[in-house]
This record gives sequence, structure tokens and C-alpha cells, in this order.
Amino acid sequence: MVDNRGFLKVRERQTPPRRPVPLRLMDWREVYERQDSATLRRQAGRCMDCGIPFCHNACPLGNLIPEWNDLVLRGDMQEASERLHATNNFPEFTGKLCPAPCESACVLGINQPAVTIKQVEEAIAESAVDHGWLEPRPPERLTGRTVAVVGSGPAGLAAAQQLTRAGHTVAVFERADKIGGLMRYGIPEFKMERAVLDRRLAQMEAEGTRFRPGVEIGVDITGEALRERYDAVVVAVGATQWRDVDFPGRELAGIHQAMEYLPPTNRIAVGEQDVPGLIDAAGLDVVIIGGGDTGSDCYGTALRQGARSVTQLDIYPRAADERAGNEPWPTMPKVFSVSSSHEEGGDRVFSASTTRFVGEDGRVSGVEVVEVRKVEGRWTPVEGTERVLPAQLVLLAIGFTGPEAGPALQQLGLETNERSHLVRDSRYATGVPGVFVAGDAGRGQSLIVWAIAEGRACAAAVDEHLMGSTQLPFPLDAHARPLTV
Repeated sequence: MVDNRGFLKVRERQTPPRRPVPLRLMDWREVYERQDSATLRRQAGRCMDCGIPFCHNACPLGNLIPEWNDLVLRGDMQEASERLHATNNFPEFTGKLCPAPCESACVLGINQPAVTIKQVEEAIAESAVDHGWLEPRPPERLTGRTVAVVGSGPAGLAAAQQLTRAGHTVAVFERADKIGGLMRYGIPEFKMERAVLDRRLAQMEAEGTRFRPGVEIGVDITGEALRERYDAVVVAVGATQWRDVDFPGRELAGIHQAMEYLPPTNRIAVGEQDVPGLIDAAGLDVVIIGGGDTGSDCYGTALRQGARSVTQLDIYPRAADERAGNEPWPTMPKVFSVSSSHEEGGDRVFSASTTRFVGEDGRVSGVEVVEVRKVEGRWTPVEGTERVLPAQLVLLAIGFTGPEAGPALQQLGLETNERSHLVRDSRYATGVPGVFVAGDAGRGQSLIVWAIAEGRACAAAVDEHLMGSTQLPFPLDAHARPLTV
């Protein structure tokens, strides 16, 4: 039992300190520093051990949050690690990258700042690494069944690890030259260093998972050959088909998609040389269209490259500082937030819609924007608010529609729905026998915690398909939705 008066004794919410802005702009290292153990234990002690822990409901993994908060308070980090890993294959990934819907549902958050759940989670995971508790867990016996996992993002890796531990022989195929999906080249180093990913991959290899980078299904191996070679196939290719715009001037040079900009830069950040397709923001005025996390990643990256100015445009008005009345607890509200990148400089412009791109000699030189307001459900320009922002580099970060259309999906015979997501039933099975879909490819663009949960659940469905029954956890069905209004 946690200290049932801890939330009364420690009212202040304390997150780990961030490295000073001038210092972190000089390198690509992670922004957050370690939190001292005494502060961490006090923060964990704010957990109320609720009779009905709504944080469980908000977390698709069903993380045992009150249990490991209690163990951290007691100083038993090893048992806390056991409880944490019981529901989450990669807690350091979620601790660093998840926006923590569990904290929005924290009961303490009704009238106090919520418990620092994700920081406690990350601290437990790092403690496991520091003390050597992160050991491989190979299966005791092999089943003789084989599984191919297509895609090596969080959903694919979670499915692969669960299936390997169940005794199946699993191969993970990735078209990029290294395993990790967007965690490898899409997430900036200052949010999660690649060493964090690599140590998990080493654990998985030691357990028996086989990695096949640089292999594109549908090109290097046909979908038909994959189905013939393996007893089951898990498609976890993500939702990487980016949205585009058709504003006048879109054809100008200097306008790029975020995922054309971030991967080459992230390669440079980890020490690669002569990276093709590198886009350098040094000395340029940069405008980012899109107010989400991907835009924030571009924001921090451009500042580290030495951009002259960085402006992020968001069509939505600035969110309120507190939860709005129409977004009641325990749903995840839209509140104003400042990412680590936003602390480092630049400007954010809200209620701004792009109308056209301005160019000189075939290259972009500016972005014309106008203030908008919602009238009868539609964004309506405010007359007289047009202006041109200087921009020699424009980055489009307006989300993704679904998986990329390509020969792999066609050869596997997979269908898409009206939202361009791959069709599957509630147990992740497609209409093609033995082929399953996990993660954003079936759900659409979502959070890393949902991807891991789907990977775990899909693994249970595959294991059941292969063996007739399963002992693997099934945290959610494929049609479950986030806890929102």
C-alpha cells in the first residue's frame, strides 16, 4: 500500500530537470537529466492508490501504475521493474516519447497536478539497465512455427518479442538499412538517443529474434513468397503516407515534407558521414506548417542546425492553460503545452492558415498566412490579416493518412477502408489466412503506447492462430479507441 497521505504531504509536481538551453543547442544529446532518487520517491509517493485507478483505463497497455509507484516509494526498484515489464516491453520508449494519457486520467489531477507517471516509468526502466536487470528471456522450448514481422517500429518489435518468447521463430523485416522504424530515423536524438533503442534490439537478438534490415517486402521478397515461407505474417508498416498541400507555389524548391527533412539530419546526429538528401537549415528562415509533435521535432532540429529564425504555424487557436469544461476528467484534454524545443527559441503562431507560397527564381522566399476563425464548423479567413513570413525553408508536418501503397500490400492481398487503413477484424486478422495487421497501419496515426499495446495483442492473436490457444496477454482488441470525449 502506498502512503495514503503522500499526496497531501507532497503537493508540488516535480519533473526531471532539463539541460540548459544554450548547452543543449550545441549538441544532439537528450534534453532531460536524471532525477535524484529522493525526489523520484517523493513524486511516486503522491500516487493515491485509488480504488479504481483510472490511469489503467487511459493506458492501453494496462500498466500497473499504482503498484510500481508504491515499489518506487519503498525503494524496491527491481520489483518495480518486474511489474513495469509485465505489461510493457519497452517502458523507456514510452517514458521518453509518450504524451502520457495516463496522467490526464490520474485521479489526483482532479484538483492537483497529476502524478509524474511517465517520469517514474522511465526512471524504473533506466534503473533496470543500470543494475543489469534487463536480461534476455529466451523461450524454454521452440514450437517449430515461424512468423514474419514486416516493419520494425514499436508495434512490430513488441509483436516480435512476445512471439519469440512464446517459442516461435521470428524474423523482422525492415526496408531501411537499420532496425527501428521511425524510432531509428524519425525521432530526433535529443528526444531519445539511439543507444536506448540499440540495447533493446540487443536483448531481442539474444532472445532469438532475427533481424533482416535492408529488405523490402514486395521488392526483394514477394508477398506470396513470404506467406509460403512463414506460418504467419504480421504487417506493422506504420502510417507513413504523409499528407500534402496544394497551395499555389507548392512546386517551389525549398518546400519539403518533415519526413524528408528529419531522417537525414538524424543520421548526421548519430555520426554518419556523407548522408544523401541532407537538408540544412543553417542561416535560413524556417517555417513549419503543422502544430503537432512532428512539427516540434523539426523545430528543435532546425534550431540545432543554426537556423536564423524558426516559426511554427498551427491552424488551431492557442489551447487553454487548464482543462476545458467540454473535456472533462478523465479524458485527455487539449491544453497548451510547451515542448523542450519550444523553450529553445523561435515563434509559434496560432489560428494561422497558409494561403500560398511566395518564390523568387524558382525557390521559396516566403509563406503567406492569414488568421482564421471557426464559423459554422469551417475555418474562415479574417479579412485584413494576411501577411508574408520570410522563409527559405518550409517544412510540412501535417500528419499521415495511412500506410504507403506499394507492392507488398498488393501482393499480400490486403484491403484498405475508407480512411486508408488496412482492414482487420477485432483480433487483428485480415481477410488473408495467416496475415495479421498491428499498429498504425490498421489504427491510423496514433501514440507509441497504442502501437506497443497493439503489437502485444496481435502477438497473442497470432500465437492462438498457430497453437490453438495462447497464454500471452491480450491488452486490447483492434477496434478499441482512446479515452476521449
